[in-house]
Amino acid sequence: MRMVDLIQKKKNGQVLLQQEIDYIVRGYTNGDIPDYQISALLMAIYFKGMNKKEIADLTMAYVNSGDKVDLSGIAGIKVDKHSTGGVGDKVSLIVLPLVACANIPVAKMSGRGLGHTGGTIDKLEAISGFNIELSREQFIANVNQYKMAIVGQSANLTPADKKIYALRDVTGTVDSIPLIASSVMSKKIASGADAIVLDVKVGSGAFVKTIYEARELADTMVGIGNSLNRRTIAVITDMSQPLGYEIGNANEVKEAIAVLKGNGASDITHVSLTIAAYMTVLGGAFLDFETAYKELKAIIESGQAIDKFKQLVEIQGGNPQVIDNPTLLPQAHNHYRIKAGKSGFVNAIAAEKIGISAMLLGAGRKTKEDKIDYSAGITLIKKVGDKVKAGDTLCVLNTNLADCREAEIVAHSAYTIRDVEPEQIIYIYDVIR
Repeated sequence: MRMVDLIQKKKNGQVLLQQEIDYIVRGYTNGDIPDYQISALLMAIYFKGMNKKEIADLTMAYVNSGDKVDLSGIAGIKVDKHSTGGVGDKVSLIVLPLVACANIPVAKMSGRGLGHTGGTIDKLEAISGFNIELSREQFIANVNQYKMAIVGQSANLTPADKKIYALRDVTGTVDSIPLIASSVMSKKIASGADAIVLDVKVGSGAFVKTIYEARELADTMVGIGNSLNRRTIAVITDMSQPLGYEIGNANEVKEAIAVLKGNGASDITHVSLTIAAYMTVLGGAFLDFETAYKELKAIIESGQAIDKFKQLVEIQGGNPQVIDNPTLLPQAHNHYRIKAGKSGFVNAIAAEKIGISAMLLGAGRKTKEDKIDYSAGITLIKKVGDKVKAGDTLCVLNTNLADCREAEIVAHSAYTIRDVEPEQIIYIYDVIR
């Protein structure tokens, strides 16, 4: 088998066989195939695509390139969720304890963030003492006893995907549906889940910008999951503006606490309840979505959900007092108000610009080596549809930096104010089964 022949084959739009895909992934992971040949193949895939069988084979080649997590020691149907990412996306912090309240085991493995803000692991580490490095035995014991645990992803989980993703990032082939789908699903399959709910974000702050692209990606990932015997559902959710009112690590923990106490904003509460409801249906706690949504809402109102989050913090070494008193979370010293230049209605908030502004404040990483300032972030005061007067505060930048002029400029440019009131934003666009 020669790599040049396989590049030519895909360039001509032909289908790669499973043994050919295995050869490519194994050879690149081992260092036998050079970057320039994989780069050529990635570009051929970008333009010619892959069929469902090829994508499933690529997914499993990624899975087989490293460790696979064995969750057979955990009783019940293990349900996981994955978000394609967005600004202010703290859904995992909310659904983990909420789904555990329904007696469905959630053995969660999450990553760190590179970009706008930290990942779920970074957010939880804003809580003093929170330990994300549990032993395998403790991880499984916690899920069996408490129905929940969360740890950082193993360094050797889908190493081929990590290596190829780095190459995609510098060759302009990140936005390829087959490559995105296989990358996302390989990590979920390797993590050992029996069922998966995918939160596919769409809009200015998401990786995919149009409903058409989101549906294509969702359909592809659901197809992969089901073909590999994992019950999979995808929910397409809005990311045309930041989710909720808080962006940044400690900020988002604070907002997750508010949602679990029943005091959350309508968008983040509805999206979180929707994702959690489908997780509990796949896990067998409820027969249908409507019943699950209603029961989970009642669990929040009863106080069980916030008690469960407090339990999660406690069993993983964090300070549980943070749940009752979120002011114990890291606090920024400097606060800068971004004000409206004219009166009218907020017609749009460019989520990506808000994310970039938060990163400039210290909430995210430009490179993997960067350190996150857990206290840095942005608090939105006005969102799409709100009426404003000239001089009103649109958002507040929280940082320990003495000079954040660039972040101020970017945040101000994120807001579009017009005289006309905009249409109401839809939070959930579609569900792909």
